[in-house]
Amino acid sequence: MTSNALSRLAKLHCHLQVTKSSTKDGNDSVNVGTIKISHDVSTALANGKPVVALESTIISHGMPFPQNMETAKQVEAIVRENGAVPATIAILDGIPCIGLSIDELERLAKLGPTARKIARRDIAHVVVTRSSGGTTVSATMMFASMVGIYVFVTGGIGGVHKHGESTMDISSDLTELGRTPVAVVSAGVKSILDIPRTLEYLETQGVSVVSYQTDDFPAFFSEKSGCKAPCRLDSPEDCARLIEVNRNLDLKTGILIAIPIPKEHSVSGNIVESAIQTALREASDKGITGSAETPYLLSRVNELTGGASLESNIALVKNNAVLGAQIAVSLAQIQDHDHYKVKGNHSRNNQELN
Repeated sequence: MTSNALSRLAKLHCHLQVTKSSTKDGNDSVNVGTIKISHDVSTALANGKPVVALESTIISHGMPFPQNMETAKQVEAIVRENGAVPATIAILDGIPCIGLSIDELERLAKLGPTARKIARRDIAHVVVTRSSGGTTVSATMMFASMVGIYVFVTGGIGGVHKHGESTMDISSDLTELGRTPVAVVSAGVKSILDIPRTLEYLETQGVSVVSYQTDDFPAFFSEKSGCKAPCRLDSPEDCARLIEVNRNLDLKTGILIAIPIPKEHSVSGNIVESAIQTALREASDKGITGSAETPYLLSRVNELTGGASLESNIALVKNNAVLGAQIAVSLAQIQDHDHYKVKGNHSRNNQELN
Protein backbone atom coordinates (compact mmCIF):
# COMPACT_ATOMS: atom_id res chain seq x y z
CA MET A 1 0.00 0.00 0.00
CA THR A 2 1.45 3.37 -1.08
CA SER A 3 1.84 5.80 1.79
CA ASN A 4 -0.42 8.82 1.96
CA ALA A 5 2.61 11.10 2.03
CA LEU A 6 3.99 9.77 -1.27
CA SER A 7 0.54 10.00 -2.85
CA ARG A 8 0.19 13.62 -1.78
CA LEU A 9 3.63 14.53 -3.10
CA ALA A 10 2.88 12.87 -6.44
CA LYS A 11 -0.26 14.98 -6.81
CA LEU A 12 1.63 18.16 -6.01
CA HIS A 13 4.71 17.44 -8.14
CA CYS A 14 3.60 19.29 -11.27
CA HIS A 15 1.77 22.14 -9.57
CA LEU A 16 3.96 23.70 -6.89
CA GLN A 17 5.58 26.44 -8.95
CA VAL A 18 4.46 28.78 -11.72
CA THR A 19 7.12 28.49 -14.40
CA LYS A 20 7.91 31.27 -16.84
CA SER A 21 9.51 31.23 -20.27
CA SER A 22 10.81 34.14 -22.32
CA THR A 23 9.12 35.07 -25.59
CA LYS A 24 10.95 36.47 -28.62
CA ASP A 25 10.13 40.04 -27.63
CA GLY A 26 11.70 39.52 -24.20
CA ASN A 27 8.46 39.38 -22.24
CA ASP A 28 7.81 36.64 -19.72
CA SER A 29 4.82 34.37 -20.30
CA VAL A 30 3.30 31.87 -17.94
CA ASN A 31 3.01 28.34 -19.26
CA VAL A 32 -0.61 27.56 -20.05
CA GLY A 33 -2.02 24.84 -17.80
CA THR A 34 0.18 25.63 -14.77
CA ILE A 35 -1.43 25.72 -11.34
CA LYS A 36 -0.09 27.94 -8.57
CA ILE A 37 -0.40 26.70 -4.98
CA SER A 38 0.33 29.04 -2.10
CA HIS A 39 3.18 28.15 0.23
CA ASP A 40 0.86 27.53 3.20
CA VAL A 41 -1.38 25.20 1.23
CA SER A 42 1.40 23.26 -0.49
CA THR A 43 3.25 22.77 2.82
CA ALA A 44 0.07 21.56 4.53
CA LEU A 45 -0.75 19.12 1.72
CA ALA A 46 2.78 17.73 1.57
CA ASN A 47 2.72 17.08 5.32
CA GLY A 48 -0.79 15.64 5.53
CA LYS A 49 -2.20 18.61 7.44
CA PRO A 50 -5.92 19.47 7.15
CA VAL A 51 -6.83 21.78 4.27
CA VAL A 52 -10.25 23.23 3.39
CA ALA A 53 -11.01 24.47 -0.12
CA LEU A 54 -13.11 27.64 -0.48
CA GLU A 55 -14.81 28.86 -3.63
CA SER A 56 -14.47 32.44 -4.85
CA THR A 57 -17.68 33.36 -6.71
CA ILE A 58 -19.05 34.26 -3.30
CA ILE A 59 -16.34 36.95 -3.32
CA SER A 60 -16.71 38.09 -6.93
CA HIS A 61 -20.47 37.68 -7.37
CA GLY A 62 -21.98 37.00 -3.96
CA MET A 63 -21.86 40.39 -2.27
CA PRO A 64 -20.59 43.96 -2.81
CA PHE A 65 -17.17 45.38 -1.91
CA PRO A 66 -15.91 45.77 0.82
CA GLN A 67 -18.32 43.34 2.47
CA ASN A 68 -17.12 40.52 0.21
CA MET A 69 -13.49 41.13 1.21
CA GLU A 70 -14.27 41.23 4.93
CA THR A 71 -16.35 38.05 4.69
CA ALA A 72 -13.60 36.23 2.76
CA LYS A 73 -11.01 37.14 5.42
CA GLN A 74 -13.35 36.15 8.25
CA VAL A 75 -14.15 32.76 6.71
CA GLU A 76 -10.44 32.01 6.19
CA ALA A 77 -9.79 33.03 9.81
CA ILE A 78 -12.53 30.67 11.04
CA VAL A 79 -10.95 27.77 9.14
CA ARG A 80 -7.57 28.53 10.74
CA GLU A 81 -9.07 28.92 14.23
CA ASN A 82 -10.53 25.43 13.89
CA GLY A 83 -7.20 23.83 12.99
CA ALA A 84 -7.16 23.72 9.19
CA VAL A 85 -5.50 25.68 6.37
CA PRO A 86 -7.85 27.62 4.05
CA ALA A 87 -7.34 27.30 0.30
CA THR A 88 -9.44 29.86 -1.53
CA ILE A 89 -9.45 28.96 -5.23
CA ALA A 90 -9.71 31.36 -8.18
CA ILE A 91 -8.16 32.03 -11.59
CA LEU A 92 -6.11 35.23 -11.89
CA ASP A 93 -4.59 36.32 -15.21
CA GLY A 94 -5.18 32.83 -16.56
CA ILE A 95 -3.43 31.10 -13.66
CA PRO A 96 -5.49 28.75 -11.48
CA CYS A 97 -4.55 29.69 -7.91
CA ILE A 98 -5.08 27.39 -4.93
CA GLY A 99 -4.69 29.59 -1.88
CA LEU A 100 -4.86 33.37 -2.29
CA SER A 101 -2.81 36.09 -0.64
CA ILE A 102 -4.56 39.10 0.94
CA ASP A 103 -3.66 41.17 -2.13
CA GLU A 104 -5.13 38.54 -4.44
CA LEU A 105 -8.31 38.32 -2.36
CA GLU A 106 -8.67 42.09 -2.49
CA ARG A 107 -8.09 42.20 -6.22
CA LEU A 108 -10.85 39.66 -6.82
CA ALA A 109 -13.16 41.41 -4.37
CA LYS A 110 -12.72 44.73 -6.19
CA LEU A 111 -13.29 43.12 -9.59
CA GLY A 112 -16.67 41.96 -8.32
CA PRO A 113 -19.17 40.93 -11.01
CA THR A 114 -16.84 42.20 -13.76
CA ALA A 115 -14.77 39.06 -13.08
CA ARG A 116 -15.67 35.87 -14.89
CA LYS A 117 -17.95 33.40 -13.16
CA ILE A 118 -16.06 30.16 -13.78
CA ALA A 119 -17.66 26.72 -13.91
CA ARG A 120 -15.83 23.62 -15.20
CA ARG A 121 -16.75 24.39 -18.83
CA ASP A 122 -15.16 27.87 -18.62
CA ILE A 123 -11.76 26.91 -17.20
CA ALA A 124 -9.84 26.31 -20.44
CA HIS A 125 -11.11 29.51 -22.06
CA VAL A 126 -10.31 31.64 -18.99
CA VAL A 127 -6.79 30.17 -18.84
CA VAL A 128 -6.10 30.61 -22.57
CA THR A 129 -7.38 34.20 -22.60
CA ARG A 130 -5.49 34.95 -19.36
CA SER A 131 -8.67 36.23 -17.76
CA SER A 132 -9.58 36.43 -14.06
CA GLY A 133 -12.60 35.20 -12.19
CA GLY A 134 -14.17 33.42 -9.27
CA THR A 135 -14.63 29.65 -9.34
CA THR A 136 -18.06 28.14 -8.77
CA VAL A 137 -18.66 24.88 -6.90
CA SER A 138 -17.92 22.73 -9.96
CA ALA A 139 -14.61 24.42 -10.84
CA THR A 140 -13.49 24.62 -7.21
CA MET A 141 -14.19 20.91 -6.68
CA MET A 142 -12.19 20.00 -9.76
CA PHE A 143 -9.11 21.99 -8.74
CA ALA A 144 -9.33 20.79 -5.13
CA SER A 145 -9.45 17.16 -6.26
CA MET A 146 -6.46 17.66 -8.58
CA VAL A 147 -4.17 18.47 -5.65
CA GLY A 148 -5.65 16.18 -3.02
CA ILE A 149 -7.99 18.47 -1.05
CA TYR A 150 -11.02 16.43 -0.02
CA VAL A 151 -13.10 18.94 2.00
CA PHE A 152 -14.67 22.00 0.42
CA VAL A 153 -16.84 24.65 2.09
CA THR A 154 -19.37 26.81 0.28
CA GLY A 155 -22.64 28.58 1.09
CA GLY A 156 -25.12 26.53 -0.90
CA ILE A 157 -24.77 24.46 -4.04
CA GLY A 158 -26.58 25.03 -7.33
CA GLY A 159 -29.26 22.64 -8.49
CA VAL A 160 -32.26 22.14 -10.73
CA HIS A 161 -33.88 25.51 -11.37
CA LYS A 162 -37.61 26.07 -11.07
CA HIS A 163 -39.27 24.65 -14.20
CA GLY A 164 -36.01 22.84 -14.92
CA GLU A 165 -38.00 19.90 -16.29
CA SER A 166 -38.78 22.01 -19.36
CA THR A 167 -35.83 24.45 -19.47
CA MET A 168 -33.13 21.84 -18.66
CA ASP A 169 -31.46 24.53 -16.52
CA ILE A 170 -29.46 22.30 -14.18
CA SER A 171 -26.32 23.44 -12.40
CA SER A 172 -23.02 21.79 -13.32
CA ASP A 173 -22.45 21.53 -9.55
CA LEU A 174 -24.63 18.41 -9.57
CA THR A 175 -22.76 16.56 -12.31
CA GLU A 176 -19.45 17.56 -10.70
CA LEU A 177 -20.61 15.98 -7.46
CA GLY A 178 -21.30 12.85 -9.48
CA ARG A 179 -17.74 12.54 -10.78
CA THR A 180 -15.35 14.30 -8.40
CA PRO A 181 -14.50 12.74 -5.00
CA VAL A 182 -14.66 15.87 -2.84
CA ALA A 183 -16.97 16.42 0.14
CA VAL A 184 -18.93 19.66 -0.14
CA VAL A 185 -20.09 21.24 3.12
CA SER A 186 -23.00 23.59 2.47
CA ALA A 187 -26.28 24.84 3.92
CA GLY A 188 -28.06 22.56 1.48
CA VAL A 189 -29.40 23.76 -1.83
CA LYS A 190 -30.18 27.41 -2.53
CA SER A 191 -33.86 27.94 -1.79
CA ILE A 192 -34.41 29.73 -5.11
CA LEU A 193 -34.13 26.27 -6.72
CA ASP A 194 -36.32 23.19 -7.05
CA ILE A 195 -35.04 21.19 -4.07
CA PRO A 196 -37.01 17.91 -4.56
CA ARG A 197 -35.84 17.63 -8.18
CA THR A 198 -32.28 18.55 -7.16
CA LEU A 199 -32.22 15.68 -4.65
CA GLU A 200 -33.58 13.32 -7.31
CA TYR A 201 -30.84 14.40 -9.70
CA LEU A 202 -28.16 13.86 -7.05
CA GLU A 203 -29.50 10.35 -6.48
CA THR A 204 -29.22 9.67 -10.22
CA GLN A 205 -25.61 10.86 -10.09
CA GLY A 206 -24.86 8.45 -7.23
CA VAL A 207 -24.01 11.23 -4.77
CA SER A 208 -24.15 10.51 -1.05
CA VAL A 209 -26.29 13.27 0.52
CA VAL A 210 -25.99 13.73 4.27
CA SER A 211 -27.81 16.10 6.60
CA TYR A 212 -25.83 17.11 9.67
CA GLN A 213 -27.59 16.60 13.02
CA THR A 214 -31.03 16.69 11.41
CA ASP A 215 -33.37 14.42 9.45
CA ASP A 216 -34.69 17.28 7.29
CA PHE A 217 -32.65 18.49 4.33
CA PRO A 218 -31.82 22.20 4.88
CA ALA A 219 -32.83 24.90 2.41
CA PHE A 220 -30.10 27.53 2.64
CA PHE A 221 -31.97 30.46 4.31
CA SER A 222 -34.23 28.06 6.21
CA GLU A 223 -33.39 25.11 8.47
CA LYS A 224 -35.89 22.84 6.76
CA SER A 225 -36.95 22.23 3.17
CA GLY A 226 -39.69 19.73 3.90
CA CYS A 227 -37.61 17.05 2.15
CA LYS A 228 -36.32 14.14 4.23
CA ALA A 229 -32.58 13.73 4.04
CA PRO A 230 -31.33 10.44 2.51
CA CYS A 231 -29.08 9.93 5.54
CA ARG A 232 -27.89 11.67 8.69
CA LEU A 233 -24.58 12.04 10.55
CA ASP A 234 -24.04 13.74 13.89
CA SER A 235 -20.31 14.45 14.30
CA PRO A 236 -17.31 15.71 12.30
CA GLU A 237 -15.62 12.35 12.97
CA ASP A 238 -18.49 10.44 11.35
CA CYS A 239 -18.38 12.76 8.33
CA ALA A 240 -14.62 12.23 8.03
CA ARG A 241 -15.06 8.43 8.17
CA LEU A 242 -17.62 8.65 5.37
CA ILE A 243 -15.17 10.62 3.22
CA GLU A 244 -12.36 8.15 3.89
CA VAL A 245 -14.52 5.11 3.09
CA ASN A 246 -15.71 6.81 -0.10
CA ARG A 247 -12.05 7.28 -1.07
CA ASN A 248 -10.91 3.80 -0.06
CA LEU A 249 -13.69 2.18 -2.07
CA ASP A 250 -12.77 4.42 -5.02
CA LEU A 251 -16.42 5.32 -5.62
CA LYS A 252 -15.32 8.36 -7.67
CA THR A 253 -18.27 10.47 -6.52
CA GLY A 254 -18.54 13.49 -4.29
CA ILE A 255 -20.41 13.83 -1.02
CA LEU A 256 -22.84 16.59 -0.06
CA ILE A 257 -22.86 17.36 3.67
CA ALA A 258 -25.73 19.74 4.39
CA ILE A 259 -25.74 21.65 7.67
CA PRO A 260 -28.73 23.82 8.63
CA ILE A 261 -28.31 27.56 9.06
CA PRO A 262 -28.13 28.49 12.78
CA LYS A 263 -31.62 29.09 14.21
CA GLU A 264 -30.91 32.69 15.12
CA HIS A 265 -30.06 33.51 11.49
CA SER A 266 -32.85 31.58 9.82
CA VAL A 267 -35.09 33.85 7.75
CA SER A 268 -38.83 33.25 7.89
CA GLY A 269 -39.73 30.77 5.18
CA ASN A 270 -42.80 32.76 4.15
CA ILE A 271 -40.81 35.99 3.75
CA VAL A 272 -38.11 34.31 1.66
CA GLU A 273 -40.56 32.31 -0.44
CA SER A 274 -42.55 35.45 -1.28
CA ALA A 275 -39.35 37.28 -2.24
CA ILE A 276 -38.17 34.32 -4.34
CA GLN A 277 -41.43 34.14 -6.29
CA THR A 278 -41.26 37.88 -6.99
CA ALA A 279 -37.60 37.65 -8.07
CA LEU A 280 -38.34 34.66 -10.32
CA ARG A 281 -41.14 36.54 -12.11
CA GLU A 282 -38.91 39.57 -12.59
CA ALA A 283 -36.03 37.46 -13.94
CA SER A 284 -38.39 35.80 -16.41
CA ASP A 285 -39.78 39.16 -17.55
CA LYS A 286 -36.25 40.50 -18.06
CA GLY A 287 -35.04 37.37 -19.86
CA ILE A 288 -32.33 36.67 -17.27
CA THR A 289 -31.27 33.02 -17.59
CA GLY A 290 -28.28 30.68 -17.29
CA SER A 291 -25.29 31.66 -15.16
CA ALA A 292 -26.65 35.21 -14.70
CA GLU A 293 -29.85 34.02 -13.04
CA THR A 294 -28.59 32.88 -9.62
CA PRO A 295 -26.62 36.09 -8.83
CA TYR A 296 -29.62 38.17 -9.92
CA LEU A 297 -32.07 36.16 -7.83
CA LEU A 298 -29.92 36.23 -4.69
CA SER A 299 -29.33 39.97 -5.05
CA ARG A 300 -33.03 40.69 -5.65
CA VAL A 301 -34.14 38.48 -2.76
CA ASN A 302 -31.72 40.38 -0.54
CA GLU A 303 -33.31 43.67 -1.62
CA LEU A 304 -36.85 42.37 -1.10
CA THR A 305 -36.03 41.06 2.39
CA GLY A 306 -34.40 44.32 3.45
CA GLY A 307 -30.90 42.84 3.63
CA ALA A 308 -31.92 39.95 5.88
CA SER A 309 -31.02 37.28 3.32
CA LEU A 310 -27.47 38.63 2.84
CA GLU A 311 -26.86 38.66 6.59
CA SER A 312 -28.14 35.09 6.74
CA ASN A 313 -25.90 34.12 3.79
CA ILE A 314 -22.80 35.39 5.59
CA ALA A 315 -23.80 33.67 8.84
CA LEU A 316 -24.37 30.30 7.21
CA VAL A 317 -21.07 30.40 5.31
CA LYS A 318 -19.22 31.01 8.58
CA ASN A 319 -21.15 28.18 10.23
CA ASN A 320 -20.27 25.87 7.34
CA ALA A 321 -16.60 26.85 7.65
CA VAL A 322 -16.50 25.72 11.29
CA LEU A 323 -17.85 22.28 10.42
CA GLY A 324 -15.71 21.97 7.28
CA ALA A 325 -12.53 22.66 9.24
CA GLN A 326 -13.53 20.19 11.97
CA ILE A 327 -14.16 17.50 9.34
CA ALA A 328 -10.81 18.21 7.64
CA VAL A 329 -9.00 17.91 10.98
CA SER A 330 -10.73 14.59 11.73
CA LEU A 331 -9.95 13.32 8.22
CA ALA A 332 -6.25 14.18 8.59
CA GLN A 333 -6.16 12.32 11.92
CA ILE A 334 -7.77 9.23 10.37
CA GLN A 335 -5.32 9.24 7.46
CA ASP A 336 -2.40 9.76 9.82
CA HIS A 337 -3.54 6.85 11.97
CA ASP A 338 -3.95 4.60 8.92
CA HIS A 339 -0.50 5.59 7.65
CA TYR A 340 1.23 4.68 10.92
CA LYS A 341 -0.82 1.50 11.19
CA VAL A 342 0.39 0.40 7.75
CA LYS A 343 3.94 1.47 8.59
CA GLY A 344 3.80 -0.56 11.83
CA ASN A 345 2.55 -3.63 9.97
CA HIS A 346 5.40 -3.34 7.48
CA SER A 347 7.93 -3.14 10.31
CA ARG A 348 6.52 -6.25 11.99
CA ASN A 349 6.47 -8.15 8.69
CA ASN A 350 10.13 -7.26 8.08
CA GLN A 351 11.08 -8.45 11.58
CA GLU A 352 9.32 -11.78 10.98
CA LEU A 353 11.17 -12.23 7.68
CA ASN A 354 14.50 -11.57 9.39
